[in-house]
Amino acid sequence: MSTITRFAPSPTGRLHVGNIRTALHNWMLAKKNGGSFILRIDDTDAMRSREEHVDAIRADLTWLGLDWDREERQQDRLDRYEDAFRALKAAGRIYPCYETAQELEVKRKIQLGRGLPPIYDRASFGLSAAERASKEAGGTPAHWRFLLDHGEPITWDDGIRGPQKFDPAQLSDPVIRRADGSWLYMMPSAVDDIDMGITQVLRGEDHVSNTAVQIQIFTALFAAGFAATESAAKKIPVFAHEALLVGREGKLSKRLGSLGCDAFREREIEPEAIIALLARLGTSMPVEPIADRTTLVESFDLSTFGRAPAKFDEQDLERLNAAIVHQLSYEAVRTRLPEGMDEAGWHAIRPNLANIGEANEWWQLVTGPVSQPEFTADDRAYLAAAATMLAWGGDPWQQLTHALKEATGRKGRALFLPLRQALTGMDHGPDMAELLPLIGETEARTRLERAAGG
Repeated sequence: MSTITRFAPSPTGRLHVGNIRTALHNWMLAKKNGGSFILRIDDTDAMRSREEHVDAIRADLTWLGLDWDREERQQDRLDRYEDAFRALKAAGRIYPCYETAQELEVKRKIQLGRGLPPIYDRASFGLSAAERASKEAGGTPAHWRFLLDHGEPITWDDGIRGPQKFDPAQLSDPVIRRADGSWLYMMPSAVDDIDMGITQVLRGEDHVSNTAVQIQIFTALFAAGFAATESAAKKIPVFAHEALLVGREGKLSKRLGSLGCDAFREREIEPEAIIALLARLGTSMPVEPIADRTTLVESFDLSTFGRAPAKFDEQDLERLNAAIVHQLSYEAVRTRLPEGMDEAGWHAIRPNLANIGEANEWWQLVTGPVSQPEFTADDRAYLAAAATMLAWGGDPWQQLTHALKEATGRKGRALFLPLRQALTGMDHGPDMAELLPLIGETEARTRLERAAGG
């Protein structure tokens, strides 16, 4: 069976780094196995979903290079959820409930006060038909819960966490439909996974208990005769739950909830750096500045994922970004470079960049003007000699420094630093052998003469 994965964001906000990691790993899982990656917009919450967020999700995934094979929208699939609802209702696996949110909160607090888990007590499940009719006649709208089967444990072999076992009696019957008729996450997600032939679900470990519930929903739907087609395999997806991201301090961070593609773009972080970091974060594989996604995909393996929280460090990302930038070809970046910078210019300044935005600052060393420091009398005389000895040939920097060394006896820092300061205004920077030809003979001589006081 071909591997089919999905990324299913709710368009109630922008993608953050945790969402991006989930999307990336599902994309890699599909690519590794020659399968399909589906973008599924989980927009059943019509009150909170926004079309601008849908557009932003698409734009962010595109910027990251995470292409999807097809897109699905839950709002286009409401009829299928009605079909599933009727099938489960006919099978006796869903029931109406009439408690208000306030009443449920009071029950929860009482249970917690007694040291008990806050599990729904199935009070509405025990109502008679007459009692239900009375509730509805009194204007109390029903919401609907899925009836968990307490007969046997829920088990599955998790792709990361290994064998899992849940006692369904320790779980609340989940609400699958609100009193206003709108859908919650649990049932529509299972219906979509069936219809779309999802073979593997890779998501955060905060969904582990949801998976236990959804496995029973899958089983109940299949038992009720619900399937994508009569010939479709009634098979539950393989589940894997990865450890959540934590901040540098080792705790879940609000910062991670707001750190998304806009923030990365503002800091001029390359998509390749984000991918290289998140691809292996939380695994036993080394995080390396690998810009080639094929290499990352080929090494992707769920068996390398650990159970410990994955620590996301923005400083690590910045270091990785610099290393990625140092690998980028001129063709990959030329439209983002300052006017006039050619391939030689890119090659000269690239090793000094933390991000591509810094290219403007470094390119000014070529285009000028540069601000020179105050020089001693000895250095001014030395720079005057340099202006005279400057000759243009195959390697003007080597020719100049060799001639000055022979004429003045200077070497090391005393030989090189005044020249760099006069020509660039800086104590450090790109390789002068590459930079000097870009500055040009006339401008280089002018800068040397100005530094000499000429």
